[in-house]
Amino acid sequence: MLKHILLLIFFIPFTQVYSQWSLDLTAGFAFQGYNDVRIPSETGTKFDFNKDFEIEGPVIPVSLRAGYNFAEKNHLFLLYAPLTINYEGPAPYDINFQNTVFSEGSYIEGLYKFNSYRLTYRRDLLLTERWTLGVGFTAKIRDARIKLSTDDLSDKKDDLGFVPLLNIFAAYNINGLTAYFEGDGLAGGPGRAFDFSAGCKVPLTDYLTVKGAYRFLEGGADVEEVYNFTLINVANIGLILNF
Repeated sequence: MLKHILLLIFFIPFTQVYSQWSLDLTAGFAFQGYNDVRIPSETGTKFDFNKDFEIEGPVIPVSLRAGYNFAEKNHLFLLYAPLTINYEGPAPYDINFQNTVFSEGSYIEGLYKFNSYRLTYRRDLLLTERWTLGVGFTAKIRDARIKLSTDDLSDKKDDLGFVPLLNIFAAYNINGLTAYFEGDGLAGGPGRAFDFSAGCKVPLTDYLTVKGAYRFLEGGADVEEVYNFTLINVANIGLILNF
């Protein structure tokens, strides 16, 4: 399936159809819900980054998405969405993490990184003056790292992998203002992944649109090597350039 998407991207520039490019830059302020970790899944110590440690500084996720709309109802998107959260504080109890035991009371610096790279194809099934409803699929590459360290000890777990997701989009337009809901998600097996946004878009010019949205980011996996489930809420603002 991914091979077919890449072939489609290659032939798009040669198609003589309606097309439009867009560039979407978004930034926000994140509020952590939970971040449960146990590594390894069966023998590690379960802890919650959010409850057991303090977040070091504000968390401001950003994302950059390039879009290509062709034949009116078809859309391709490339998304880069990095996310890094730093934690600090004394260990509330002995923590067996990866191959290291961090003793109760030792001052820990923690790192949670979850960078996302996505390629999405979506087709609008309903397209009217007011409503737009579309579905598609997303090929996601996750680049994740969880790390604990003290002055004397350090250990980490890296995870680079592919995740297939479903994509949905719904929008309602009234007098130029567009309310929308969109995102990727899939659940089943040992894990789940949800990344959805709901908000409004207002055009400033024919080429520039401002948006505000609430983003819900939740998911994780329970496999032999890793147990990790995370919930993050984000208040977003952004600009969309159409050309």
